[in-house]
Amino acid sequence: MTEQTSHATIKAIVEQHPSLTPKGRIIGSYIIENPRKAVFMTTKELAETCQVSEATVVRFVSQLGFSGYSAFRQALRDFVDTDLSLLDRKDLSGLKGPDADRLHRVVLEEADNLQYFFEIADMDALNAAVTAMEDSEHIYVVGSRLSYTFAYYLGWSLTKIRQNVRILKGSDSTAIDWLTIAPDDCLVIIIATTRFPNELIQLGKLVQRLEKKLLVIADSSLCPLVASADLSLVAPTKNIPFIGSPTTISCIINYLVQELASRDNDRLEEHQRRLEQTYRENNVFFNLQH
Repeated sequence: MTEQTSHATIKAIVEQHPSLTPKGRIIGSYIIENPRKAVFMTTKELAETCQVSEATVVRFVSQLGFSGYSAFRQALRDFVDTDLSLLDRKDLSGLKGPDADRLHRVVLEEADNLQYFFEIADMDALNAAVTAMEDSEHIYVVGSRLSYTFAYYLGWSLTKIRQNVRILKGSDSTAIDWLTIAPDDCLVIIIATTRFPNELIQLGKLVQRLEKKLLVIADSSLCPLVASADLSLVAPTKNIPFIGSPTTISCIINYLVQELASRDNDRLEEHQRRLEQTYRENNVFFNLQH
């Protein structure tokens, strides 16, 4: 329990435990001891497990400061997701089920994630990120492990609409060199996914020490870099993925790139014309006519 109390949700339960009603303390104790079970429970299921009423569960969540049970469970999900090992995820993922059922579940989960993001999307934060990308002459996109996939996708996409974009792999120590010698007015974009590699956290701290502008894109508000970044975008998921959940972050990347491209059509057209000319001259892509 000692390790768990460092998380805000669990810490809130522990701190308010003495002031809770007797039934509230039963709920709190169950969640502290069984977060991996509680995170999947509806209000009805949690109430039945703790032998209390659903109204008691709702009051318990409200006393902790959450707007509703959905917000509470999302916070608990973030904690559980960050804490899970690969073996834990295998046990939770339902890998033993029929393949058709598994496909159905995966599709519904990703659709659910997108719907949830659409409902809570902070357009001001999204457009502030686009403006930062528009105003910065140089952009460095950094990722590591799973998040390098997204960093490469964002960086590669940006090269199709603007100049001076560099993609860095966080696990390569030369990323330290590139960020150190980067122009002071550059924008550094770090994409971090659960379980948040320490190398990315260290690079984020380096960027802040160098006083360069930092945009963090993460799949959880628990990412250690979110609170201290100049700008941050969180792509939450409602389920706990087996390896990772690419849909919401990919959606954010697509929006950022398309919104940025829409802001300067003349510059975009000239940039893409030069690229297409080079593609043709060097026979880069397959041509059906040949």
